[in-house]
Amino acid sequence: MKHALRRLRTVAVALGAGTLGLSLLSVPAAEAYSVQPLAPQSQRAPEADQFSAEGVTTVGELRTIDGSLSHAQEGGKQIIRHPGASYVKVHFSSLRLADGEYVTVSSPDGRESYRYDRHLNRATGADYTTDGQAGFWAMSVDGDTAVVTVHSSRSSRTSAATIDRFWRGYDATEIKQHNFTTQSVCSTDARRDVVCYQSSHPNEYAKGRAVARLLISGGGMCTTWRVGNTNRMLTNKHCFSTQSAVSGSEMQFNYQCATCGGSNPGAGTKVSGATLYKVSSGGSSQLDYTLYSVNNFANIQSFGTLYLATTATTTGTRMYVPGHGDGNPKRLSIYEDTQNGATCTVKNANYNTYNISYSCDTSGGNSGSPVLNASHRVIALHHLGGCPSNQGAKAHLIYNEIASLIDNG
Repeated sequence: MKHALRRLRTVAVALGAGTLGLSLLSVPAAEAYSVQPLAPQSQRAPEADQFSAEGVTTVGELRTIDGSLSHAQEGGKQIIRHPGASYVKVHFSSLRLADGEYVTVSSPDGRESYRYDRHLNRATGADYTTDGQAGFWAMSVDGDTAVVTVHSSRSSRTSAATIDRFWRGYDATEIKQHNFTTQSVCSTDARRDVVCYQSSHPNEYAKGRAVARLLISGGGMCTTWRVGNTNRMLTNKHCFSTQSAVSGSEMQFNYQCATCGGSNPGAGTKVSGATLYKVSSGGSSQLDYTLYSVNNFANIQSFGTLYLATTATTTGTRMYVPGHGDGNPKRLSIYEDTQNGATCTVKNANYNTYNISYSCDTSGGNSGSPVLNASHRVIALHHLGGCPSNQGAKAHLIYNEIASLIDNG
């Protein structure tokens, strides 16, 4: 969603990172993570390296660290910990591994684990992102701790890998502090976790599965979704618009709470951006779209897909919006203000040349969300906030420009 430029503030933190060795973390796992790990201190990266994009929710901070992992016996670990972080995304500046050796980046409980060998083969190892500099970014790990492990039978203490940076995700309070937001929740916020509607609105729930959280270059957040039957994704141009940004970003499907009103999202399924296909012309008040593909497409096909409406919608049409406002687990906007009250509708189907308008609740991070009608076709691509006229780019106009690049069903 388009917002004013945000201010950034410096945050002092203590990061834990253990030194690799034969005796490191010899205590049981549960006990190991209950103590503060020994660590060199991380530093906030220069301001120029921090994420900043007009209209995109800033959700993380880039930190630098000097971390070297050796060829130690299996079980040697380095802990990258930033207390209170919502995620940790680790950067390896280099890997020096022999065939059969590998590195894993995992959450302490093992719920998430990503494996990287010397060849960085996405087919046999884990996905990853790149930023045009030396090395690669591991996929993010939800929570405030990433456990990096060298798996090797060699006892040599020569360097096997070097960690030089990581992104740490802001908590909810920090997200508010780092983002100026246009008021886009109109009156009462009627959004609810998608699982709340699994029984009462099974079609809306099912269609929402094709919607993913978009982590942009480690520090920004939007929403994205599958379009058509082939490997194609849509989001806003103002979220990203270059091949390097696509390659540096990850898409997290099925990031949603397991219970209504709970705080228990699963890790979901993460893939990285692959190929940039088309970007709209004009500014962010016009069609504002980016069409691209992902790596490991087979991993996300089970979440389904969405199709664009090919004709204009009409004022008064019932509508709903699934998305990741503020980077939160997926929520659905179905009702205007009160559950089981008035449903969201299109307020003006011709707000201007490019946009429809509505007062269905959205917030920063909802940029790129699909706006669907009662037939579950996408009638708009959400991108502008400001009650009572939140706006979405007209889907049939987007279709006219990308029809040859998608299989719209």
